[in-house]
Amino acid sequence: MANERLTNFSVTEFPKNRPYTVVVEGNIGSGKTTFLNYFQQFDDVNVLAEPVNKWRDCNGFNLLEKLYSDPKKWSFTFQSYVQLTILQHHTLKIKRSIKLMERSIYSARNCFVEQLARTGCIDDCSVSVMDQWFNWAKENCDLCVDLIVYLRTTPEVAYERTLKRNRPEEQCIPLDYFKDIHNLHEEWLCHKKFNCPAPVLIIDADLDQSVIHEEYSKCKMQIFTKQSEKVTA
Repeated sequence: MANERLTNFSVTEFPKNRPYTVVVEGNIGSGKTTFLNYFQQFDDVNVLAEPVNKWRDCNGFNLLEKLYSDPKKWSFTFQSYVQLTILQHHTLKIKRSIKLMERSIYSARNCFVEQLARTGCIDDCSVSVMDQWFNWAKENCDLCVDLIVYLRTTPEVAYERTLKRNRPEEQCIPLDYFKDIHNLHEEWLCHKKFNCPAPVLIIDADLDQSVIHEEYSKCKMQIFTKQSEKVTA
């Protein structure tokens, strides 16, 4: 398994005077945008959505479209740019006390690059190059995370939601891809088969929007409580 080379890598300690950092993880269509929108109302929270617009326009190139149209050709290019743009979010200096990020450099490697490696869409040589960058970033940049919120969905629900939101680039993604990404999130966040940098809070994201805001409220209480504890520690 390609991920085995990352299992025993430790994260360098960095100063603690930084925002309480929460990353929101989950499959495509798991409801991350809805979750982030809920937290936009709080003045102490800086919300960083996944930089999809950058992936759609890298000096005029739609790398997201290229990835889904020809994964074997474009996976290395796309994931290299993903790694860069998400690293920019990790290292962004903010003045608010809580940083809420959609996905992280960890899920980019442990779920999406891993899926490409297991299915043969990216070769071992390319994975090795990305791992060198990944390990360098963990050693030299503050990638510390305080909490992971896992929006857990069944692949079928995520697939149907993705079709309904009708992003042009995503219409060709097969259900099997959603199953692969779901299984890798489970391996990473539930079974801890490889590097998990923070405690995990699991939310049942299959719930209808009429009731899921109650789950978001519970999550809000935990985030603000833990952030307060961090400040007074």
